[in-house]
Amino acid sequence: MKAAVVSKFGSILKIEDIAKPKIAPHQVLVKIHACGVCHTDLHACHGDWPVKPNLPFVPGHEGVGEVVEVGSEVQHLQNGDRIGIPWLYSACGHCEYCLSGDENLCLSQQNAGYSVNGSYAEYCAAHAEYVVKIPKELSYVEAAPLFCAGVTTYKALKVSGAKPGDWVAIFGIGGLGHLAVQYALAMGLRVVAVDTGNAKRDLATSLGAEFYFDFKTDDIVADILGITGGVHASICTAVSQSGFRQSYDVIRRGGKCVLVGLPPEDMPLPIFNTVLNGVSVVGSIVGTRKDLAECLEFAARGKVKAIIEEKTLDDINGIFEDMEKGEITGRIVMSM
Repeated sequence: MKAAVVSKFGSILKIEDIAKPKIAPHQVLVKIHACGVCHTDLHACHGDWPVKPNLPFVPGHEGVGEVVEVGSEVQHLQNGDRIGIPWLYSACGHCEYCLSGDENLCLSQQNAGYSVNGSYAEYCAAHAEYVVKIPKELSYVEAAPLFCAGVTTYKALKVSGAKPGDWVAIFGIGGLGHLAVQYALAMGLRVVAVDTGNAKRDLATSLGAEFYFDFKTDDIVADILGITGGVHASICTAVSQSGFRQSYDVIRRGGKCVLVGLPPEDMPLPIFNTVLNGVSVVGSIVGTRKDLAECLEFAARGKVKAIIEEKTLDDINGIFEDMEKGEITGRIVMSM
């Protein structure tokens, strides 16, 4: 089968002909129809994080497609089912996190396109218990980005605890943030968007944000506090230290700052203000199978739609170049 393979960290991916996966009894074989491209894939291919993938490997954790082979122990799936293979490839199923509904925190989890081969390929083996079915209203291309960017932002909003009518600030209106705005509105929240440039302003307001502020020209903290009195929650998809600090400073007393982006440097936390104002600062990482099913349902009902540019597997190295330059709006999805 055709696949994009990482043989050396930091080098270009090679399109190779490799063996089609053989499935275990608990797995299904998926013919991949589309796969989204995430910034995490770029980090994986560069070996940026302390725990690195084993070389060689196939990236990709937004793969969607059709079940074409079912393992002998699998009862709930059959050939022809439309499913997706998310970042949470599998978890142990019996630790305190799995048993309490926090399987995305399982210390024994496997991750698609990182610790196991992913979906930058024509076929991918998947753990049958951790794939999620795609609603019939969504095409493969429409569904692919929701298996990471969608569930990540949806989960962050759930973690924020914001209720209908509350104010939420979304920092960074990119591949993650443009979905966060839509999920927030679908959940009944009022949205303030923060990024830079008229293109992002037009995007944020067209998606329904009530206010947009440019971090290069506006006084972000003063402007947001002046309008909202402090937001109930902020979702920080930005990766800059200034973006983190602003997302913290616009929170009202008792509010919550949810961190999603992964910046390269440490961020100082104002302990005195955190204690005095009862502010919570929390991290949020992807989501569970239930979170994913919920976020897909919003999209199936037409409440959320990713901005997508469609390309092919052969384009992957060019896609990564554009990603490094920050020249991608929305999400890239490769059709197979």
